[in-house]
Amino acid sequence: MASRGRLRLGSFEAVAAVLLLAAAASASAAAGSPDRPAPGPPLVLPLTRSYPNASRLLAASRRRVLGDGTRPNARMRLHDDLLTNGSVQLEFSCVLAYYTTRLYIGTPPQEFALIVDSGSTVTYVPCASCEQCGNHQDPRFQPDLSSSYSPVKCNVDCTCDNDKNQCTYERQYAEMSSSSGVLGEDIVSFGKESELKPQRAVFGCENSETGDLFSQHADGIMGLGRGQLSIMDQLVDKRVISDSFSLCYGGMDIGGGAMVLGGMPAPPGMVFSRSDPVRSPYYNIELKEIHVAGKALRLDPRIFDSKHGTVLDSGTTYAYLPEQAFVAFKDAVTSKVHPLKKIRGPDPNYKDICFAGAGRNVSQLSEVFPDVDMVFGNGQKLSLSPENYLFRHSKVEGAYCLGVFQNGKDPTTLLGGIVVRNTLVTYDRHNEKIGFWKTNCSELWDRLHINGGPSPAPSSDTGSQADMSPAPAPSGLPEFDVGLITVDMSINVTYPNLKPHLHELAELIAKELDIDTRQVRVMNVTSLGNSTLIRWGIFPDGSDNAMSNIRAMGIISRLTQHNVKLPENLGSYQLLEWNVQPLSRRSWFQEHVVSILIGILLVILITLSAFLALLVWRKKFRGQTAYRPVDSPAPEQELQPL
Repeated sequence: MASRGRLRLGSFEAVAAVLLLAAAASASAAAGSPDRPAPGPPLVLPLTRSYPNASRLLAASRRRVLGDGTRPNARMRLHDDLLTNGSVQLEFSCVLAYYTTRLYIGTPPQEFALIVDSGSTVTYVPCASCEQCGNHQDPRFQPDLSSSYSPVKCNVDCTCDNDKNQCTYERQYAEMSSSSGVLGEDIVSFGKESELKPQRAVFGCENSETGDLFSQHADGIMGLGRGQLSIMDQLVDKRVISDSFSLCYGGMDIGGGAMVLGGMPAPPGMVFSRSDPVRSPYYNIELKEIHVAGKALRLDPRIFDSKHGTVLDSGTTYAYLPEQAFVAFKDAVTSKVHPLKKIRGPDPNYKDICFAGAGRNVSQLSEVFPDVDMVFGNGQKLSLSPENYLFRHSKVEGAYCLGVFQNGKDPTTLLGGIVVRNTLVTYDRHNEKIGFWKTNCSELWDRLHINGGPSPAPSSDTGSQADMSPAPAPSGLPEFDVGLITVDMSINVTYPNLKPHLHELAELIAKELDIDTRQVRVMNVTSLGNSTLIRWGIFPDGSDNAMSNIRAMGIISRLTQHNVKLPENLGSYQLLEWNVQPLSRRSWFQEHVVSILIGILLVILITLSAFLALLVWRKKFRGQTAYRPVDSPAPEQELQPL
């Protein structure tokens, strides 16, 4: 199966555990201080999204007041941002989706769209001085224009820059993207809809970004993970909010929902699982069993407790299980939908498990697909409907594909946003537990009963499909021999027509990647205004049938880190997507087809030669006459007796 580079935010560094302990110690000290004020009310952040072509809205569930509408709340819009770029999406299927919110930094405020990520520990935005940052939707942060900005001075608790003046940060993610820069402190606020007073907070000012972070539309990341630099930890430490936050994502056909920063009363019926911060720096739960159609999968419960255990990550779209658990889950679901026709997935590079004939009505999927239950260590059970493990097939109407995949060779169980569709998830960090409550997330703002809440903002998305091809699990390339690497690249050209210079560009890329020019070939070219979209194919060396995994990783790493430099006369480039395809294993006939053809040709030539020789011999034989004496009479000249 091909491996695809996609943004999967949510990786922690090992240092996060150290920062967590320091934050816990600080919080404990603060809790014991009688002079500190009590934490403020939760900050309620509405999330909205609309699909013009949605077949049906999910039925509204019972309304319930979860918060006190008389308390002040910080309100800001949280958007489900589907990043598609017209022809880029059609030509290269380059689609990234994430939830973003607006954050305002500085005096006067500078506005940024940040990806909400429970798996990141730092909040960062591009700095004006960044020489290796992509073009994002908002201008970069300019420290010189903010009267309240101050750099975080170098100290023994941080990594310092080369001049030993300012603290720095660096984050690297599993799909080989990275962000690095300096740490600064400034006033942050959540917009006009927020009643929370602006707060001073430490954030990252990027000087370099690579991979998907370079090419994404959003400006940066809002880190909700555990760590001193997390926006959650900073607000909790200031006693602005209590040590808890909640996320609620909309369903398959309609988005919307909310994010709540701070604690709130747990609704009746919410099920909980313990989340051990010592066990793992990630937000983990104690998953013990998975039931399909009421029957438990035959698995050792310890399979969900390997490595980091079972992790919840808002920066991941789908769910990834260890190999044995994935096979058991796939077989159990497939056995219950035998009336449906099994079809290929929307992306030929992936062996998606898809079924046709279920119909477009999401509310009736439970009549065809089985219900799934997740059983926690305390015996409580979270019930999942089909929309919590399926995504729509983007090319076949009424078809659906499994949104649960094998996590490579990684034994970690990773649960992304698909599992918690229409589920309020409360990350109660203070009590070390995570709660789940099934609800209609698109109407959660009304259920919270916040007076004067903002009206839903229309989404800029005009498509009807919210689902995407699966993002890869957080691991490296699978262990296989690579047969082809495809690279989708957008180049801002300085020439009116780039096509005559493609050979020159291919030679330059080959030189930068330290490979033979014959290995780099143009597979597709599309012109869009001043930009040209090019799909390159990078093949194994002519003397080799395959490219090693390490060699392929090195090539991809150079591309994603933008180590390939173009001369000024060719403009600048932006990496959109890369794909790795394994070497096709040929059968005995395919490997020897040339020898077989040569043998057949020789047999035909020998047969034709023998046939021609026979014809020549017969012709000569017929041309020869028998020897007769000179005086011998011819038979026709003899007299016949009377």
